[in-house]
Amino acid sequence: MLARLRPKTDLRTLIALLAITSIVITLANTLYATWRVQRMVLIESTLEANRAYAAKLAATTEVFFQLAQSQLHYSATQLGNDFDNADLAQQEVNRLREQTNSFNSVAVVDSNGIVKAISPESLMLKGMQLTSQSSREALAKRQPMVSKPSISAANNLIVFVSWPIISKDGRYRGYVGGTIYLKKKSILNALLGEQYYRDGTHVYVLDRNNQVLYHQNSQLIGKSVPGIISDRQRQDHTNGEVQLTEGDVPKLAGYAIVPTTGWMVVALKPTHVTLAPLSGLLLKVLKNSVPFALLTLLVAVILARLIALPLWQLARKASQMDSQGVSSEIRGIRAWYFEAAQVKRALLTGIGLVQDKIGRLKSEVQTDPMTNLLNRRGLSAVLDYFATMRQPFSVLALDIDHFKRVNDTFGHDVGDEVIKHVARTLRNSARQTDVVCRNGGEEFLMLLPATSVEDARILAERVRSSIAENWIDPVGNVTLSVGIADWQPDEGTQEQSLKQADAALYQAKNAGRNCVMISGQDALVSSITH
Repeated sequence: MLARLRPKTDLRTLIALLAITSIVITLANTLYATWRVQRMVLIESTLEANRAYAAKLAATTEVFFQLAQSQLHYSATQLGNDFDNADLAQQEVNRLREQTNSFNSVAVVDSNGIVKAISPESLMLKGMQLTSQSSREALAKRQPMVSKPSISAANNLIVFVSWPIISKDGRYRGYVGGTIYLKKKSILNALLGEQYYRDGTHVYVLDRNNQVLYHQNSQLIGKSVPGIISDRQRQDHTNGEVQLTEGDVPKLAGYAIVPTTGWMVVALKPTHVTLAPLSGLLLKVLKNSVPFALLTLLVAVILARLIALPLWQLARKASQMDSQGVSSEIRGIRAWYFEAAQVKRALLTGIGLVQDKIGRLKSEVQTDPMTNLLNRRGLSAVLDYFATMRQPFSVLALDIDHFKRVNDTFGHDVGDEVIKHVARTLRNSARQTDVVCRNGGEEFLMLLPATSVEDARILAERVRSSIAENWIDPVGNVTLSVGIADWQPDEGTQEQSLKQADAALYQAKNAGRNCVMISGQDALVSSITH
């Protein structure tokens, strides 16, 4: 009998096959996981490095503009004390250009836009009226400013930094300003260009309109390019990182905003350059893993023989303990080897009993015994599930109007029947995906997943009308007041939405009951005169 029951494949062979399969799968999974993790690490570290690098350059550029404005402020103060002194004006512009090396050219301009002094004088603009956009803007605003990139009188693409000149008696006399060339050699180009990484990363600078202000390829300066982030992201985040997939070569970018000018410094590195070391890393992992895998396989084969013999003997003993009644229960079970049939029978029987008992206990704990709706504990479980799945929903808070009067007049037994009637109506009105629960007393909640506030209002009106139109003996007609709110995963907490629905419910009560109110709306959505 036992010989006929013996399976074709013994346990020793199965354990050996399982060990081999496990080792192969583990090795493959190790390689794949290593590839995934290292790829993620390389990408994230490159993004963070580019973000930090862009932030550093943005901070350096910000300091430069602050220093440049500070220098202009000092000169403006000196010129304000003696604005008509032509020698002093020429002395200041020469000092600003030659001593600080911050500007390619410096000029003092009066309130009519006439150049009083300029350095270098070779520009031959002294005595001329400046009509450039940056000059007009400086005269109009009469305050410290950094202009938008523009074409200068000498036909250069420049950024103009200026400071107003105010005399001792408070009169506006003009401004002192310096230009920074964007296409030619300047201190700004030196600040941005001499620090870049030599690992495939390059840097460029965009103004608010995505016009290139600095690029290692000077031919791109002054041209407009597609922005790497939206205007909203640019306003909300002073620095960040983004993966660019547009174009032929995916890139990893970090960016940072210069506060004074609103410029965006971008550090870019091609994704394939970042991931180049990955293949070599996988070969090293494979080289180190294979010897240990073979050693593990040898140990597994030896242990398989040692483990299989006692287990097979114990299984034969277990077969002798089977009773006639148990054999009928395992006829439908397909056990492809002898030992597995015994273990499977015990496990499935035990697990089935435990799961059945746990299911009954769980249902009893989460269900209101009077209405068979979910109770507070069941509601909490549903809310946790919605939060985990980030499932938006609308919530209806419902309350039976004048319920205390029903209890006082007809007794609590009749009041219970009213509650059961309302519960049945809510359950019948709900859709398959909706969740209905009794929140306590005469209060109920309905959760409507993926439902807009307007659709929730329509359903609430249908429920309210159905309740109001039904006659309940001996009470007569009862009515509901309903408050509506909604929850979006990125907008507040679920608790806040429930409180908003409760507040809207009290609005409905104060508005005369038997009506529906939406959170945040002052007007009564609907009502029936009663």
